[in-house]
Amino acid sequence: MRRRKKKGSDLKLLSHEKYVKNEDIESLKGQWSKVFGNDNEIHAEFGTGRGKFITTLAKLNPNINYIAMEIKEEVLLKAVEKAANDNLTNITFIWGNVNSIEDYFDKNELSRVYINFCDPWPKTRWAKRRLTHTNFLQKYYHILKENGEVHFKSDNEKLFEFTLNQFCNNPWKLKNISLDLANNEDIDNITTEYEDKFISQGLKIYRCEAQKVVNALK
Repeated sequence: MRRRKKKGSDLKLLSHEKYVKNEDIESLKGQWSKVFGNDNEIHAEFGTGRGKFITTLAKLNPNINYIAMEIKEEVLLKAVEKAANDNLTNITFIWGNVNSIEDYFDKNELSRVYINFCDPWPKTRWAKRRLTHTNFLQKYYHILKENGEVHFKSDNEKLFEFTLNQFCNNPWKLKNISLDLANNEDIDNITTEYEDKFISQGLKIYRCEAQKVVNALK
C-alpha cells in the first residue's frame, strides 16, 4: 500500500532551511563538524519520528551535536518544528533513508547511534530489513568512532532477542541490557512518543547498548 502523504508537508519541511539537510547530503560526508561549527561529539538517531526523544536530548546536552534522520516528511516536520520552537542550535535533520548512511557519514564520524522502536519486520524473509540486522550493524560500525555505541529500544520482544543475537554475532560488546525499562531506575531514560503510548498500555520496553569493539573488522 502506498503511503499517504500530508499535502504541503514537504514544502513546509524544506522551508526550515536552518535545520533541514535534504539536497547534496553526500557532500556533507566527513564535514558534519563544520556544519555545527565545532568539534563536539555527534550523535545520530535513525528513524527519529516526531522528534521528542532527540530534541529533548539536544536541550539537555548543549555540548553534544545531534543529527536526526527520518524518511517520512510529514513526521519529520513535527520534529523540526519542535527544534525551531526551542531555537535549538545543536541539532540538524536529514530527510533521508537509513540505507544510505554510508553515503552521508564518513568512517569514524559519529560517536553514538540511536535506534528507537523501529519496524520489527516480523516475517523471516524480511529479516534483512530490520535496522539491527548484521548488514546495518556493519554500516553503524563503519561510521562510528572507536568505542562508539548503538543504543537500541523496542517494545517487540522477538525483535529484541534478534537484536541481541545479531550484536553477539558481530564485533560489539553488549551492556546495560534492560528487559523492563520503565521499571529500571538505574538507567536515565528519555522517552519517545511511541514509548509513552506503550508504557501507558502496560507494555514492556526493552533496551540495550552495544559498544563497537575496535579492530574487529577490517
